[in-house]
Amino acid sequence: MRTAAISCLTLIALSAGATTALAGTAQRAEFGRMPDGRVVEAITLTNDAGMTVRVIALGAAIQSVMVPDRDGQMADVAIGYATLDGYLAMPEYFGATVGRVANRIAGGRFELDGKTYQTPVNNGPNALHGGTAGFDKVLWEVVEIESGDAPSVTLRYVSPDGDQGYPGELTTTATYALNDANELSIDYRATTDAPTVVNLSNHGYWNMAGDGATAGALGNLLTIPAEEYTPTDATAIPTGEFRKVEGTVFDFRTATAVGDRVRDASDEQIVFGRGYDHNWVISRERSAEPRMIARLEDPVSGRTMELISDQPGVQFYSGNFFDGTIVGKSDRIYRMGDAVVLEPQMFPDTPNQPAFGSVRLDPGQTYRNHMVFRFSTTPRR
Repeated sequence: MRTAAISCLTLIALSAGATTALAGTAQRAEFGRMPDGRVVEAITLTNDAGMTVRVIALGAAIQSVMVPDRDGQMADVAIGYATLDGYLAMPEYFGATVGRVANRIAGGRFELDGKTYQTPVNNGPNALHGGTAGFDKVLWEVVEIESGDAPSVTLRYVSPDGDQGYPGELTTTATYALNDANELSIDYRATTDAPTVVNLSNHGYWNMAGDGATAGALGNLLTIPAEEYTPTDATAIPTGEFRKVEGTVFDFRTATAVGDRVRDASDEQIVFGRGYDHNWVISRERSAEPRMIARLEDPVSGRTMELISDQPGVQFYSGNFFDGTIVGKSDRIYRMGDAVVLEPQMFPDTPNQPAFGSVRLDPGQTYRNHMVFRFSTTPRR
């Protein structure tokens, strides 16, 4: 009987240990303080596989994503700053939640129910990512953190009526979760008390070779399963055309190195954007089920990221405006092509282009943009 009791206790202990080993963690700490003294929290999510993601409350932004290569060597694949000072001095949308309306609005103007609204112009003649004080530049409230099989953090920001010229009070939440399959999910939700427009996304900068890698991200292989993209005018506003990618430098239906055609000035669109800064048309409307909309791989390390979303478009930006004035986490200067951005969203300037769909949100409705970044490795070739 004593032996049986000891065996039973051993099994219980082993079971408890297994449960503990499988539990991911969510830990909060101070990342810095705003000029007015408010604390900016950092929440670090860690899964059982050892992958970690750090989210900061300023801009509800991804600050770090540590993932292994095919040999188990960890590297940070998210570009950004080591301290809060950088995010305050030169934000650059590093890893940030962008809104109310991600991407561009022509002239910063749109019409809703017969009334014209003006948002701040902050990108040439146009509004970009919500205006001069968009969601990337505000301090979000940390409302919930959870440890367990998929550690997570939920942040909230209440944008008042008239904020940056947008109508209606908008309550937005951003939930980051990390599971043991090395999948980082972001779930954006928003509700309003008056008709408004909403198009949220995440502006993470990625380099699968790792932050500070000598060759930057130009050697990353990119796949975008889209047959069309939306060409723009010289100010980066879509012309309204849906143009085929076949036979152009915009064809990423098979994996192609980011740097292969990024400086091909034979295409006027590359000249306009100083590289890629365009919307690829995954579909003409939101999908009923999430699907892969982009894939990024570093063939040297094997690190791979698949982006899964139900959004109809993905904006691919090749880091064209890094000019050597920014020093990142690795104490290296960021140059053109050192990282790329892949933003699942509605098409740019949708509020002014009915053929692109609608970003209208009414009281009683809930806006949602759910995306998953799935990290893995490829075998040595």
